[in-house]
Amino acid sequence: MASRMKLMKVLYKPRKKLKPQLVEAAKKSKWNIVRGDKVEVIGNHPEKGKQGIVEKVLRDRDRVIVQGVNLGAHRIKGNADRGTQGATRMVPRAIHYSNVNLVDPVTNKPTRITKQILDDGTKVRVAKKSGAIIPRPDILKVTTRIKSSIVTESDTLDDDAWEQTYIP
Repeated sequence: MASRMKLMKVLYKPRKKLKPQLVEAAKKSKWNIVRGDKVEVIGNHPEKGKQGIVEKVLRDRDRVIVQGVNLGAHRIKGNADRGTQGATRMVPRAIHYSNVNLVDPVTNKPTRITKQILDDGTKVRVAKKSGAIIPRPDILKVTTRIKSSIVTESDTLDDDAWEQTYIP
């Protein structure tokens, strides 16, 4: 239902010509590749055969950014007042989702996947070629936002929060 609402939101934006790839990206609701997965570039791509770790998944554009693959020059302008020189860095650019496949942990080659439910009820990704289970990356468990642990005067004290105020 959420994917339908997202698609309707994209389709009904007023007077804006939509790019076809954005419409196709909005239709997708299930993704097999997540941040931290090891993938290989496939298909008719100049970087075909290279493997890397997924840094970022751009779901709204149907693309992934893979570490060390599809590098492009990013120029940084110098500033004479600060005494900094201009520089050129190589940064990874996005690759279309259809041009990468997950790497099978057993054969170390690209594979398609299926999803299965184990006996204990957990959903897993299974490689089609070898039948091996592809685990979810540990990096997904780490949150990128740091939770604030600073107590200020506007915070409620623990004693006040746990105090029972309603007695039936």
